[in-house]
Amino acid sequence: MRVVLDTNIIVSALIVMAGKPAAAVDLWLDGRFTLLTCSAQVDELRSILRKPRVAELIKPYKAGRLVNQIRRLAEEVEPARVERSPDPTDDFLLGLSESGRADYLVTGD
Repeated sequence: MRVVLDTNIIVSALIVMAGKPAAAVDLWLDGRFTLLTCSAQVDELRSILRKPRVAELIKPYKAGRLVNQIRRLAEEVEPARVERSPDPTDDFLLGLSESGRADYLVTGD
């Protein structure tokens, strides 16, 4: 199974270790599905994790470890160019899902 996790799901997994987002990340780390990502998502994740409000909720080593795991273990895909999302900053997720032939796109929206 091939899955795209919205960046907000990944950040939420780091903030609340017992919620559904954390369960999704744990399933990926347990090898239950292939996580699809792209450089735009990794850049977005890093940017969000640096925001003071977010950074005070997440220990730096946990954030760094997960970013490194994503870079090392996820399948990097070049997203197709699409313009279909009501939030244009999320178009890359739709393009990533399309190019990577994702079975699921998991988002909090």
